[in-house]
Order: sequence, then structure tokens, then C-alpha cells
Amino acid sequence: MEIFHLVLIILLSYLAGSIPTSIIVGKLFFNTDIRRHGSGNAGGTNAVRVFGWPAGAAVILVDVAKGACTVLFIARLPTLGAMEAPLLPPDATALIAGVAAVAGHIWTVFASFRGGKGVATAAGMVAALYPPAFAAVVPVFVLAVALSGIVSLGSLAAAVGFPLVLLALNRTGTWEVSPLLFWVAVGIALAIIFTHRSNIRRLLRGEEKRMFGRDRR
Repeated sequence: MEIFHLVLIILLSYLAGSIPTSIIVGKLFFNTDIRRHGSGNAGGTNAVRVFGWPAGAAVILVDVAKGACTVLFIARLPTLGAMEAPLLPPDATALIAGVAAVAGHIWTVFASFRGGKGVATAAGMVAALYPPAFAAVVPVFVLAVALSGIVSLGSLAAAVGFPLVLLALNRTGTWEVSPLLFWVAVGIALAIIFTHRSNIRRLLRGEEKRMFGRDRR
């Protein structure tokens, strides 16, 4: 039954992460499919471009909440038997649930497995589970976006910076980082690099669109 409990948490976390926020907002309030506009991605950045800041910001906040609520609530579902112990420690279960939510956001079962790029949901997971690491990596994102005006560059910088920040916190004795957390951070970074592969190609060609600045289009 412990395995069933873990499988249930993973399934519910994936389904929660799979909620296609930008697609729902687009169809309910704008009568459009966001995947047919802008970059074609069903994520928060494209929602800002296509729907404007109020609706786009709401999409981002809900996507962040998906990651946070998954690790804070779904990962803590009690076992079915009062005397049964969970299969894994709470932190490990929360990490697995968070990864399942990020996977759901990227490959949503509700929209032909075409979702967002995983950044907002991963940010919500990290913010809820590890506030010091989140607080340390946010300036990396903000600085990259402020200097370039390109959100994808900030997302990539934050994704790559996250495991490096964990190493720094561990090495300096500021915070003890478990090997599981570090390798999950590496996995998330690789997943976000994968989902941004088209952005990386445009960055290398100097064609990536700016969210801020005079050449936004």
C-alpha cells in the first residue's frame, strides 16, 4: 500500500501540474488558442505577449501556485492505513511530487502534451520547499532579464544557476543540501534547457524577442 500511496501522489501531482492555465484563460476570456499565437507556447511569457500583462500575470501566478500547492498539500496526503508509514521521507516525496507537477506542466495530458516550459511551476516548487535557494536564485533571473530584456535568457540563467547556488550554499555551510535535491535541481535545469531549445537557437542567431525594450514585437 505504501507504493500505491506514492503512485497516487505522483499521479495527482502530474494532473495538478497539467492544468493548462494559459489555454483555459485564452479560451474563456479571449476565445482563442494561445498555441496559435506568439511563440506558440502555452506558458506565462507567451500569455503576457498575447493577452497582455493582467491576464499573463494571472497565468504565471497560477502556474507558480501549481508547483507550490503540489509539494505543500498533495505530497502530504496521508496514507490510507493509520498504522502505515510513508515509503519515502517527506522531503523526498515532496521533491518527486514537484518533479511530477513540472512534467505535467511541460507535457500536459489535457492539451495533447503541449504545455509550457516548466519555469513557473518549478519556481513554485522551489519557493515552497526551499525558500533560501529560491531567494538566492531570483536575483540571477532578475539581473539577466534586466540586462537583456529577454525572459527566456533569465529563465535559462536561473535554471543553470539553481544547482550552482545549491553547491555554494552547501560549500559555505549556509545550508545543508541533500544529494537528492542537488540532482533533482540538475534534472530540472536540463529539462528547462530542453524546453528552451528553440529559444537557445534564436538567442544564438540574435533573433530572440525581447519582453522589454524598443524591439519588442
